[in-house]
Amino acid sequence: MQVLATGVRRDERPLLERAFAPRHEVRCVEAPLTEETLPLAAGFEAVSTGVSAVLDAPALEALVRGGTRLVTQRSTGHNNIDLAHAERLGLTVARVTGYSPYSVAEFAWTLAAAVNRRIVRSVARTRDADTRLDGLLGRDFHGRTAGVVGTGRIGSAFAAIARGFGMKLLGWDIEVDPGCQEMGLEYVELDRLLRESDLVSLHVPLMPSTHGLIGARRLAEMKEGVLLVNTSRGALVDTAALAEALATGRVGGFGMDVYEEEAGPALDPRFHRAAAAAGADGPDGDGDGERDDNLSPLLVFDQVLVTSNQAYFTVDALEEIAAATVRNVDDYLAGRITECTLIPKSP
Repeated sequence: MQVLATGVRRDERPLLERAFAPRHEVRCVEAPLTEETLPLAAGFEAVSTGVSAVLDAPALEALVRGGTRLVTQRSTGHNNIDLAHAERLGLTVARVTGYSPYSVAEFAWTLAAAVNRRIVRSVARTRDADTRLDGLLGRDFHGRTAGVVGTGRIGSAFAAIARGFGMKLLGWDIEVDPGCQEMGLEYVELDRLLRESDLVSLHVPLMPSTHGLIGARRLAEMKEGVLLVNTSRGALVDTAALAEALATGRVGGFGMDVYEEEAGPALDPRFHRAAAAAGADGPDGDGDGERDDNLSPLLVFDQVLVTSNQAYFTVDALEEIAAATVRNVDDYLAGRITECTLIPKSP
């Protein structure tokens, strides 16, 4: 089968092509699937998309008119797809249910360590031949408390690394993970976790009940100088309230790999270009950065580290995503329903 894969990054392309090669022919394009790029999908029965694809009702109708019958998304998130309309159109829709939790957990720790030891400020100084230590004071993780908000596969991996640092573990989730308990993690109410933790890392999905989970009230109750890390979903944190908490010193440092307005079709264009929030060069140094009023207030703090939604971006995770995408195509052809199936193939 010929498959069109959109939103494929340059580093991802060879891994995706290798995964498809034995059984299918894949055409990879770097541009995400949007209104402008929809004509590329004409004639392809299967289309693989990234999470930045615009898959609203008009886009889905255009895909069906062009002959597409399967949409398989290379992500766990799928809130950019109008599933109800896809089902009405008879489209089969699949996703990736999981990939290396270590990719994200390890990156969350990268952010935590860099913020704690003031790496951003230090690197900026040494580039100017300034080797002063003033303002670079960090803290040992050993003996302090890590609060893990969400103890699924990624949160559990984060907790295991925290245990390696010799930290006390507090966790919050709607379900208790026996493996986390075995490593010494104590499940507590969220407010207690925030009051007692020196480091808080967020690993919960974005849904109505978690939108703005870390807002002004909870930020005010957190331990003075707490380090906060978010590699899950941007809108878990109220960025305006966070900026104020950073200014007062309530939050001593913040590392994030996600963006408050990332959900849905805006993910790539908004996040990757908003990183140039002051109107400087864009992600490729081409001067096309767009100012963003949500992100800008955070970037004035040198105890804030913002990265470009790259936590998952390891060879291991991409190989697992590619393999799962190929399986979704195979399952579609065989009429199989799996845990990755969002809308099964029509009879």
